[in-house]
Amino acid sequence: MKGVALRPVLRDSSEPGLDAVAVEEPLEIRVDGEAIATTMRTPGADADLALGFLLAEGILRGAADVGTVTWCGRPGEEGYGNVIDVRSAAGIRLDPDRILDGARFQPIGSACGVCGRRSIDDLVARAGRVVAPTRVTTETVVGAVNAIRGRQPIFSATGGLHAALLVSSSGEVLASAEDVGRHNAVDKAIGALLRRGLVGASASPEAGPSVLAVSSRAGFEIVQKAAAAGVPVVASVSAPTSLAVDLAESTGIALCGFVRGGRCNVYANGWRLGLSAPSPQAG
Repeated sequence: MKGVALRPVLRDSSEPGLDAVAVEEPLEIRVDGEAIATTMRTPGADADLALGFLLAEGILRGAADVGTVTWCGRPGEEGYGNVIDVRSAAGIRLDPDRILDGARFQPIGSACGVCGRRSIDDLVARAGRVVAPTRVTTETVVGAVNAIRGRQPIFSATGGLHAALLVSSSGEVLASAEDVGRHNAVDKAIGALLRRGLVGASASPEAGPSVLAVSSRAGFEIVQKAAAAGVPVVASVSAPTSLAVDLAESTGIALCGFVRGGRCNVYANGWRLGLSAPSPQAG
């Protein structure tokens, strides 16, 4: 299975054996041949990861900005498959310097999705409000989180990956992804929908995802990526962080944590689940 490796293991006093572990390798993301960032990820859906990352960082606005996404190098060469290049579409010039302000080449660990930024304030300032008047039911939120386990084949084999799902307001799973980094899993899922035109500048809110469900805690970077993709609800199995709650509140995202046993805690914009009146900014 792609994304799974075998390594020697000792279990108590038994004979040495092999255990399945999640693969973790670097992926360098380039834009028009120039390196932007390196992230530690589980190989698979790397083009989607690159597109989702660039959308979240504000470097591209939608699928129309992208010409090609290709591997660098040749098959058989050492490191082939670990460098990917996103090329601008004809008549478009992607300008990472305008967004990243020179903060390139910084490694992004598998547990950190906000690296490469000089300050969190930059992200808060750039994250626009999710203005779609979308409302979903608590049942849809709970169902989205419950659907995660059935779409984690590598986690089932290794116990070592996070997962992200994007679902419609009716509960239909639109995209899912696994990765050693929770932010990578989100980028992969969002990137898959970007290629289909369901997120991004020209996407219709009615056709796009309504809930982002994640298998881990809801940190700042998860909410930031949802805001960039225009997803109005974020739901997590575990807890949110204080900054995630603050960002969700300011961007109009309903943030649900501890989604377990058919129930959840709602930390921001409960009106999207019919739990409170919308704020004046919600429209």
